[in-house]
Amino acid sequence: MAEDRDYAAYKRRLARILTYYVLGLCAALAVMAWAERSGLSRQWLGPIFLFSTVMIYAAIGIYGRTTDAEEYYVAGRRIPPFYNGMATAADWMSAASFISLAGGLYLQGFSGSGSQPGGLAYVLGWTGGFCLVALLVAPYLRQLGLYTVPDYFAHRYGGRWPRLIAAFSAMLCSFTYVVAQIYGIGLIASRLTGVQFELGILLGLGGVLLCSFLGGMRAITWTQVAQYIILLLAFLIPVSWLAFKQLGNPLAPLVYGTQLQKITEIEKELIESPAEKQVQAEYKRRAAEYEARLNNIEESVRRERAAAQQRIRQLKTQNADSALIVAANRELAALPRDEAGARELWTRAMHESLERSRPLGGLPPHAQPFAGDPEGTPAQQEAFDVSRRNFLALVFCLMVGTAGLPHLLTRFYTTPSVREARSSVGWALFFIALLYLSVPALAMLVKFEVMQTLVGSPFDALPSWILQWGKVDPSLISVRDVNGDGIVQFGEIRLGADIIMLATPEIGGMPYVVSGLVAAGGLAAALSTADGLLLTISNAMVRDVYAQEIGHHVTPEQRVILSKFALLAVALVAAMVASLKPADILPLVSASFSLAASAFVPAMVLGIFWKGATRAGAVAGMLAGLGVTVYYMLSNAAAVRTLFKLAPGPQLWFDIVPVSAGVFGVAVGFAVALVVSLMTLRAD
Repeated sequence: MAEDRDYAAYKRRLARILTYYVLGLCAALAVMAWAERSGLSRQWLGPIFLFSTVMIYAAIGIYGRTTDAEEYYVAGRRIPPFYNGMATAADWMSAASFISLAGGLYLQGFSGSGSQPGGLAYVLGWTGGFCLVALLVAPYLRQLGLYTVPDYFAHRYGGRWPRLIAAFSAMLCSFTYVVAQIYGIGLIASRLTGVQFELGILLGLGGVLLCSFLGGMRAITWTQVAQYIILLLAFLIPVSWLAFKQLGNPLAPLVYGTQLQKITEIEKELIESPAEKQVQAEYKRRAAEYEARLNNIEESVRRERAAAQQRIRQLKTQNADSALIVAANRELAALPRDEAGARELWTRAMHESLERSRPLGGLPPHAQPFAGDPEGTPAQQEAFDVSRRNFLALVFCLMVGTAGLPHLLTRFYTTPSVREARSSVGWALFFIALLYLSVPALAMLVKFEVMQTLVGSPFDALPSWILQWGKVDPSLISVRDVNGDGIVQFGEIRLGADIIMLATPEIGGMPYVVSGLVAAGGLAAALSTADGLLLTISNAMVRDVYAQEIGHHVTPEQRVILSKFALLAVALVAAMVASLKPADILPLVSASFSLAASAFVPAMVLGIFWKGATRAGAVAGMLAGLGVTVYYMLSNAAAVRTLFKLAPGPQLWFDIVPVSAGVFGVAVGFAVALVVSLMTLRAD
């Protein structure tokens, strides 16, 4: 058939373009490496990586511009499975996967502590979720030939409320997700260019808009293919470099297990180290000091403020250096202004000091299966149960949330057929596995590098990258001489999850061109996901709400134009929220999965596999599931508890952490949808 021949020729042309792109990218990296060896300054390398990659994406976005509704929303439904799988993987490899996942494994080990699910939960949950997508959702949604996830709820259940609730839920979970991506964009852009974090956000935001504003899904698909190649190289090169450096073999997933035994031995030495115990004792003392302040908050606030003011007066009297006076004024401004603020600040500081007073700076042993001991004391058995419970709850939420994320499901509307939609899921799993198999290896290799090279070094010989990353965001890294011996101890090192991957080349002593490549990969991961999320939000606002409820006579071309301006507005609001640094990337992303799981999956799965599911049941199930999840998250947020003057500290159900709230929301959503559907089956 002529149509089949045209499609085959189209795929051959795409293969040639991809080959030229990969060869050109490798040649550009070789030129950059040569330029660095020839003396090109790092101050130029970083901006070159930032602007050159963003310009590549912008060029694709401009080339893919369109006002055709079919092209803008679903890329004309002609993306071959191989490329759709690659674009899906890039869409999936968000800032959380690329930037924070290795950091989660570094800080939490495989299974984590009692209250922190281990990093392996993310690998298992996110990878396993694609099996649910392939089996339960993607082929059935593609068969209907729709445009958005809210379209499915309107098609299956009819009426306005299923569509409206689905659109609101899509906006809520996607906005939470996109804030994390833009935070990651700001982090990388500010590190590469040296500008302030907030300005870095605006620089990266320009890249997002150039990719998605003009061409919608058509432009986003091909920019995501280009971004996947960059983030694949950016991840595999440093992990292979570290594996070859430490073990003489670049195939990190096959050989990194050797380092686990070495790390376990080093951990035992650190636990028994007298210097490490001195650090632990100092943190225990600080925790006791914060506890004493909390016993009389009003008097403590007054005393701390008076002491800070007295210090400023003394510095001015002594004609001290202006930098010292400025620092003292900042300390005064940072003091809590009222009892509620002091209680929140000092309670958090007390818990943090108590955590760091534990062996290994509060980090669990890397190979520990779960916290506690199933054969130990009652307290140890309880800790084991809580740790295992949180691990399984997070895996569940990430798996089910994957099957409900609107921006991910929309990708499977772009394939030519149902069979190719299923095939593209397989390709997506393959491309994701290329990176996810290396994530545990990277975390372990970096931890071994830190233990071998950073621990035991003198403070006056700390590498420059520690200071440089501290300028980007002080919460990312802290190395302080707590016990005053002038030597770095493991308990004195505090690395945030969001820095591990980005700083890997510098930790491993690699050329700066690799650092630039890793930052470009992180930027590609954040941009690729942000593109799809912003498109999902703008489509929900315009196509699923405005066009259905207000502008009934809006033409498809006008919808596309309105979607573009809605995308711009949402991007600016998300950038403003991201500049406030509401949380780390990984918790924000995990929360969005719980929201998506509870809002969409019960009603969606029941609607696909059970003819008895009714409109009333779907509405009730979606509202109940989403309501329970949002309530559990907000009621355990420190800021909310302080605002409403609730008791300090989270109030957990079954000791499940708030990011896994979807485990309750999904159960409630299924139960309510099922019961209400049975009650209204005849009436509907």
